[in-house]
Amino acid sequence: MSDILSEKSGQDRSLFDHLDNPEDLLALFDFLPDVAMELKDTDSRYLRVNHFACQILGVSDPAHVQGHSDFDFFPPAIASQYVDEDRRVLSSGKPLVDQVWLVPGVDGLPRWYLCSKLPLRNRTGELTGLAGIKRPYEQTGEAETGYSRLLKVVEFVSANYSEPIETPDMAAEAGLSASQLQREFSRLFGISPNRYLREIRIGVARRLLETSDDSISRISSSCGFYDQSHFSRQFKASTGLPPLQYRKRYRTLRSS
Repeated sequence: MSDILSEKSGQDRSLFDHLDNPEDLLALFDFLPDVAMELKDTDSRYLRVNHFACQILGVSDPAHVQGHSDFDFFPPAIASQYVDEDRRVLSSGKPLVDQVWLVPGVDGLPRWYLCSKLPLRNRTGELTGLAGIKRPYEQTGEAETGYSRLLKVVEFVSANYSEPIETPDMAAEAGLSASQLQREFSRLFGISPNRYLREIRIGVARRLLETSDDSISRISSSCGFYDQSHFSRQFKASTGLPPLQYRKRYRTLRSS
């Protein structure tokens, strides 16, 4: 068996050796409209992304991503989680498969993705970077058994985040008790329903800070926070920056 595998590996390498432009294979990912593909170097800088990845990052051209890192597209606290995961893959030298991530969208609303990453090596075995893909979670097989049961909660939160929402309200949407919802949500998504609600509110607030001149007080109210002070604490805990500093940083980066 080992001889067969060795021979097959050699045949695969021979195929790549004879390709005029191996990057042509990467172009296939642009024909997969709901799969985001990314290649990064060992410093987590983007080398190549496909068009669906561009949509997630909020850019129109893959060339605008090259040489940048997640810190150029996401708040520091969120970007650091992505980069930390890159480092775990590179340090272990092993793939990370089907991780559930809540990724902020350009409209401010976070969405669930199933993410996989694997380390890349050159012919001498040296690590040269990593490759990753993201797929919308609701389109995966797991969604048929677990996600669909909680889809009403996800939709309810997205439609009513500006209103007072308690755990029993979300549980009622799924036809579960509050404790059942806590268990199911945490098992499937890795976070509590209340944290998911908070991330939705923070995501919309980020978008308003980026695109409007609304006051912090108005944004706080429109996103369902108790008051401005509560909003500011939660926003900094999630993004690493106070609201006004986040707005200033975002606009400075966009104007440069």
